[in-house]
Amino acid sequence: MELLGFLKNQTKINLICKYMLFSMLLLIFSCYKVERNCSNFRFGTFKYERVIGNKLSTSFFIRDNDIEIEYYNNKIDTSKIKWVNECEFILRKQNPINIIEKKPISMKIISTHKNYYIFEFSLVGDNEKRQRGKIVKISEDLNLPLKL
Repeated sequence: MELLGFLKNQTKINLICKYMLFSMLLLIFSCYKVERNCSNFRFGTFKYERVIGNKLSTSFFIRDNDIEIEYYNNKIDTSKIKWVNECEFILRKQNPINIIEKKPISMKIISTHKNYYIFEFSLVGDNEKRQRGKIVKISEDLNLPLKL
């Protein structure tokens, strides 16, 4: 009988220890905050690749804090940038050619790395259709490479 009581107490102690360990790990990892260095991506020359249909599409753009000039399919497109905070901005085409292009795009940098960042984007007010992408910084300079 004493052995059975002892085993029950050991089981309870083991359960409590596991619960405390799990709680401590949960607390530690929930306090971990991803370091984002978004200011590194306000200026420079960038490359963005995405799949449209079954074709890889590449665009290059120059960003100078509050303006972005994109080169895509032999076209040049200029957009204004309004920074909402350190890592979020609204992108608005300067010369939209249709109703869809008139709608601003909400951009949020969610993680930064040495030469690229991961971001989420959607039309302003349309959070249900948010998408993700990766943008690579190819230069600190504000000019495009000779070979596009």
